[in-house]
Amino acid sequence: MGNFLTLNFWFNLRPGAFIGLSLKIMIGFILLLLVLAIISGIGRKRWVKSLYAGLWNSLYYFFLTNTIIGLVLAFFNYEMVPFLSARFWFLIWAISLIVWLFFIYKTIVKIPLRKARLEKEEEFKKYIP
Repeated sequence: MGNFLTLNFWFNLRPGAFIGLSLKIMIGFILLLLVLAIISGIGRKRWVKSLYAGLWNSLYYFFLTNTIIGLVLAFFNYEMVPFLSARFWFLIWAISLIVWLFFIYKTIVKIPLRKARLEKEEEFKKYIP
C-alpha cells in the first residue's frame, strides 16, 4: 500500500502491464460498464418520451463512453505503450467518472421538480377552454 501512494507509482511513464488480480479487476469493471451501457440503451429506447428520457440518455452515454475509454486504456497498458500506459491516465479517468456522475446526480435531483411542475401545468390546463 505504501507504493500505491507515491508519486513515482502514479507518474512513472513506463509502469509495466497489469497482471493477475489488477488485470481481472480492470476487465471486470469494463465488462460491468458494457453491461450497464446495454441496459441503459434498452431503457433509453423504452422511455423515449417520458420524464426520464434525459436521465436514460445521460446514463447511456456515460456508460458507453467510459467503456470505450477503459478499453483504450487497457489496450495501451497491455501493449505497454510508454506514455499512454502511464497510471496517471487512470487517475484522470477516475476524476472524470466522478465529475460526470455528479452531473447525472444533478439530473436525478431535478426529476421530482419537473414532475411537480408538469402536474401543476396539467391542473392549470384543465381550467383553460
